[in-house]
Amino acid sequence: MTNSVLEAIRTRRMARALTAEPVDRAELEELLKAARRAPSAGNRRLHRFVAIQDPLTLRLLRMVTPGMFQRPTAIVVICIDGGRAQSFGMRPTAKGLYVDVGTTAQTMLLAAHSLGLGAGVVTSFSQAAVSTVLNLPEGWSPEMFICLGHAALVQPAGMRPRGNVTWQALTQWERFPGED
Repeated sequence: MTNSVLEAIRTRRMARALTAEPVDRAELEELLKAARRAPSAGNRRLHRFVAIQDPLTLRLLRMVTPGMFQRPTAIVVICIDGGRAQSFGMRPTAKGLYVDVGTTAQTMLLAAHSLGLGAGVVTSFSQAAVSTVLNLPEGWSPEMFICLGHAALVQPAGMRPRGNVTWQALTQWERFPGED
């Protein structure tokens, strides 16, 4: 079956090595336009983005982010707007908020891939330090980084599951059999 969306899903990879070539502002804007279209719980759009290209800010973020192995030339921080969530009667720990972060991240990763950019996610960082570096408004919590750049030709070996994981190995049809 030939389908451009399925092909993009099959060929997208996390980029852990990036070149020093900057990400074009227009490409970053296209990625953010795509992110706005990501599915959102109740279509409420309770996530917010902080786009960073300034080399000093990127360096400061790397200092408080032990999980960032790549050296991105742009980062989009996906934040949850807790105040806005509360205005809808949602708890700050509501699952839907974090599902929205994930769907937004995947949308950004696919958009980056379609634009020819390398991208990777990072979740290992100090939320307090990132909030301070970015001077985030009260109630905003940084949840995930989308690190962007131009993928280096050679990528380091990633964490790969042992053996070939197929969709069949991940899937159970209908119900699990009961005990006799």
